[in-house]
Amino acid sequence: MKRWIPFLKSDPTIAVIRLAGVISAAGRGTLNDESLAPAIEKAFSRGKPAAVALEVNSPGGSPVQSSLIGARIRRLAEEKGIPVIAFVEDVAASGGYWLAAAADEIYSDESSVVGSIGVISASFGAHELLARQGIERRVYTAGKSKSMLDPFRPENPEDVARLKGLLEDIHGNFKDHVSARRSGKLPEDRDLFTGEVWLGRRAAELGLIDGIGHLKPMMIERFGDKVKFRSYGVRKPLLSRFGSRILDDTLHSIEERSAFAQFGL
Repeated sequence: MKRWIPFLKSDPTIAVIRLAGVISAAGRGTLNDESLAPAIEKAFSRGKPAAVALEVNSPGGSPVQSSLIGARIRRLAEEKGIPVIAFVEDVAASGGYWLAAAADEIYSDESSVVGSIGVISASFGAHELLARQGIERRVYTAGKSKSMLDPFRPENPEDVARLKGLLEDIHGNFKDHVSARRSGKLPEDRDLFTGEVWLGRRAAELGLIDGIGHLKPMMIERFGDKVKFRSYGVRKPLLSRFGSRILDDTLHSIEERSAFAQFGL
């Protein structure tokens, strides 16, 4: 009955949003704005949480999806007047750090990997293999730049220059986001936007995070012993491991392990 009596104060609630995995527009089990939108909206709208906590464990991925998710979190935080606090688990790198930076405060474990503020594009070249097998590649376009960086044709310096320009623009957006969200906390005499990563303690010294701390102990210390936690995240289908989805799950698992492996995880 306590909840129905307006003059009795209820115990504070922390809405916990789990952001774990690779950030990608495609693929089940990945983080993207479409799959996370319902959870994020509920986290901010269900009742009046004292704060929203982000559990971040991501090696990164799509810059667009990172931006969309981060923008949604910021919009709701400002509309509802609710503070957002991020807690890094194993890693918040690249797009994972973009998500963490959407919070008002960031904390991590001493051994968490933080940073990788950079942009990467990876491909392959198979034109010599095709030539040895006597296979001829035929591509016809309207517009000289329509076929760019075709892996089955020799690398074109103009295409490489064009790609590097795109990567620099995306990197600029990333730097602007971090600079704005960590304003006044980053050193002016140190370039942190090189793609380098640091462990938690060093990341705190550099201003990339606000300190070392874990979610529940910090929230209990800040909001009291009676604080309650309500979890939100992407729900996987009940039959996601059966039938034709098994191959997709396997490929996603390999891709995700590869992304985490570059940080020794």
